[in-house]
Amino acid sequence: MKRISVIAVLLLIFLVQCALCSGCAPSEKKEAEKKEEKPAAEKVEEVRVGILLPFTGAVAIIGEHNWKGHELAAKEINEAGGIKSLGGAKLKLIKADSCSDPKVGMTECEKLIVENKVVTIMGAYQSAVTYPTTAVAEKYKIPYIVPVAVKDDITDRGFKYTFRLAAKASWWARDQLKFMMWLAEQSGVQPETIAFVYENTDWGKSTRDGWLKWMKDLGLDQKLKIVLDEPYPADAPDMTPVILKLKEAKPDIVFLVSYTGDAIKLSNTMAEMKFDCMALIGNGAGHMDPVFVESCGKNADYTFSVAEFAPDSDDPLVLKVRAAFEKEYGYPMPEPSVNGYACTYILADALERCGSTDPEKIRNALAETHITEGPATVVPFDIIEFGPDGQSIHSSLVGVQVQNGQFKTVWPPGVAPAGNKPIFPIPKWEER
Repeated sequence: MKRISVIAVLLLIFLVQCALCSGCAPSEKKEAEKKEEKPAAEKVEEVRVGILLPFTGAVAIIGEHNWKGHELAAKEINEAGGIKSLGGAKLKLIKADSCSDPKVGMTECEKLIVENKVVTIMGAYQSAVTYPTTAVAEKYKIPYIVPVAVKDDITDRGFKYTFRLAAKASWWARDQLKFMMWLAEQSGVQPETIAFVYENTDWGKSTRDGWLKWMKDLGLDQKLKIVLDEPYPADAPDMTPVILKLKEAKPDIVFLVSYTGDAIKLSNTMAEMKFDCMALIGNGAGHMDPVFVESCGKNADYTFSVAEFAPDSDDPLVLKVRAAFEKEYGYPMPEPSVNGYACTYILADALERCGSTDPEKIRNALAETHITEGPATVVPFDIIEFGPDGQSIHSSLVGVQVQNGQFKTVWPPGVAPAGNKPIFPIPKWEER
């Protein structure tokens, strides 16, 4: 009996102690659980980012423009304290040269990942290089941000790690046609024939496919006759054969897809051979490069182009970024620089939100991007976010014309600065 009483007393003491422990510190337990749920901020000195571009080869000029946009943005971010969620980690940009060659680009992309240990890649400007190199990054599960490379298929393959800011080629083609339609409507002059002249890699070919698709979708296939469909190599030393075909075809409108060097050769040869038409409408790139205007002089005047940047915008952010670029590099900020600049800030935004250098976490943060203000919005659309395919949803274009050696935004009316008017049809050479 005594033994049973002792056991009962001990059991009672044990139960009381358990009740006291469980009742006196629930908040401490919850606090401990919260601390376990929230990991400590990752402390790193730098975030290694690969920049894969054509620093040599046929489009080296544009590759350099693109790089300077990335470089300027990284400098600003680092001087402002780096990535704060990573303890002030600095962006370290690591250059890799694709040499304007897809095979070299793939090799360099793999080196960036395997040897340089980058956690994100940005590039590669040319569609022919970007298409295979994004596949390399996908294999290694490394995020790849595409500032400029427009082949539709880049984001049409179901990839998880590719994110493109630029509009896809078919959208550029669509907006070239819409710009032309607006010019005709404003002037009351309706073109009847059109020529396609384009560099013969993925960029040019995918844009040409877009022209054909959108001509049908917009009901222009019954109104505009295609009198010339002429691909050419961007590194062709002489554009005389192309211009001879244009003179024979006599199109009212010429749509162009050109890098800087070939854009210069085409315009100067048109001037020499006195090729006349209602309008030349470029597809950004070479026709939006300040080097094009500088090299061609008056021969560049009246050339139209669609673009992802309004170079004469009076928006305060655009003015600020343009001034910073010109102070740093000594020339006006070109379109590829704008895209590189914006994408570097897009990456910084993702890094701040995920607080990690884990490529998977960076990828997930990029997928959730929703930017409505700040330096990334230097591009001419108000919201930056990506669809499930990685394509920027809101990418849009403007229409620009070279007038007296200056890029003037003329379309759409809501974006064009007050007083900017297109000159269409353009004057014949003998009238200039």
